[in-house]
Amino acid sequence: MGFDVALVDWNMPNLNGLEFVREIRSDPELGKLVLIMMPSDARVDLAAALEAGANGYLMKPFTRGQLVEQLTLLGVLGD
Repeated sequence: MGFDVALVDWNMPNLNGLEFVREIRSDPELGKLVLIMMPSDARVDLAAALEAGANGYLMKPFTRGQLVEQLTLLGVLGD
């Protein structure tokens, strides 16, 4: 695998972000990938996404600083 983290939009064609997280978590090769949900609507079920295996979330729009903070908290970036 050539990457450590994926930023996952909630609204995508063919499947939604929750379905995407479930698919990734069911794949043994991708199961350890850090997944950060990026919803733009506060009404989405973030608890369900976290239960499905998302590591965290950032509400859109977010700043570079918020992204760096989230990546640091999840251990993707060092201090």
